[in-house]
Amino acid sequence: MSTNDALLKQVNISAEDDNLVARFEIDGNIPGSGAYVVGLVAASEDYSSQRRLGIEFMNGEAISFYSFNHSLSAEENYDIKGVEHSGNVITGNFPMSAIHGLSKGHVMTGFSEADGREFQSGVPVNEAL
Repeated sequence: MSTNDALLKQVNISAEDDNLVARFEIDGNIPGSGAYVVGLVAASEDYSSQRRLGIEFMNGEAISFYSFNHSLSAEENYDIKGVEHSGNVITGNFPMSAIHGLSKGHVMTGFSEADGREFQSGVPVNEAL
């Protein structure tokens, strides 16, 4: 995958009902071959508690929708129906419980991976929680 493909431009999150709605805007298209992941890294201010929320695509199709709690070493998988993809916007409707336990002063950034390698990290997140 070249660096011109699927650059994560912007991440917006909001709370809707009991969901954390994450909208990932990419510059380009989801690659039609190989693995591609977009997601969030959320942590307490001192990084003692961390979560990783992600949406994985394989050959252009969403195949995995999950969160991983580093404190518990536990992954939770969600119904892929919570993922929408239209044009250059990927939306994940994560349960709000995925970030429970993080204080208001938490740190959150966006990331993307391509074929198992970090592609981007530290992408700013616009929060409306």
